[in-house]
Amino acid sequence: MKALKRILPALFIGMLLVLAGCGDSSGSEEGSDESNKTIELGLNNWAENVAVSNMWKVILEDEGYTVNLNMTEKGPLYQALKSDDLDLALEVWLPHTDKPFYEDYKNDVDFHKDQTWFDGTILGLAVPSYVDVNSIEELNENKEMFEDGKIYGIDAGSSLMGLTEDVIKEYDLEYSTAASSGPAMTTQLGESIRKEEPILVTLWKPHWVFAEYDVKFLEDPKNVYGDEENISWMSRQGFTEDYPEVTEYINTWKMNDEQLGSLMNMVKEAESPAEGAQKWVDENGDLINEWLGK
Repeated sequence: MKALKRILPALFIGMLLVLAGCGDSSGSEEGSDESNKTIELGLNNWAENVAVSNMWKVILEDEGYTVNLNMTEKGPLYQALKSDDLDLALEVWLPHTDKPFYEDYKNDVDFHKDQTWFDGTILGLAVPSYVDVNSIEELNENKEMFEDGKIYGIDAGSSLMGLTEDVIKEYDLEYSTAASSGPAMTTQLGESIRKEEPILVTLWKPHWVFAEYDVKFLEDPKNVYGDEENISWMSRQGFTEDYPEVTEYINTWKMNDEQLGSLMNMVKEAESPAEGAQKWVDENGDLINEWLGK
């Protein structure tokens, strides 16, 4: 009986040690194996956003992550980051274009505005270079040239469309916007250029349009569209702690106009954005290895 009393505590302690060891092992593995996690990446239908989001999906999945792309408009995208339904989004234009969103969500979303991946963006109204109009101030006197005052735009809730409404007011333009989407706008632009007809569109740079067509921005003397900006990224709160490796990758990421233009062209020409992004990644291994610290 005394021997049994001595054996039972020993067995009990041994079982506790085994369980504790198992718990430590699984906890350590789960905490360190970041690559087993799934990343929900949000994007809106801007050409460069589609391109870089698909590019990072390819890169991160090559590194062992699972990346889901979630297409939405700007407003819902910010709300989804706030509610932790999305993990990150790769495009924030500051200090001007996305300022309203920044002011609304700066306490609920992590803006990595000091980590820019593209510098020197431009927003504005644009026309084919053969159109004999060079300034926004000349638009009213040429209203009949542009379908009696029609501006082909993109998503109704986008910052660019909001700024365009401000332009209409500031310049007292006798024009109205026709909201659609980025792809629909560029399709209409290409069709008009093919026919050598005038067309007025909202546009931004970087964009593959400038490599494909001879297009010019109209001068904006009142600077309603603002000065050149930089593009950074944003994430849900806590993302950088959950994904330190991915955070380091994205913070190292930098593209110039030529690199981003070539990526956007490949994505546009391919049968799918995923296929175009994969081709670009395959052809730019040295650059990507720099971002990944390899």
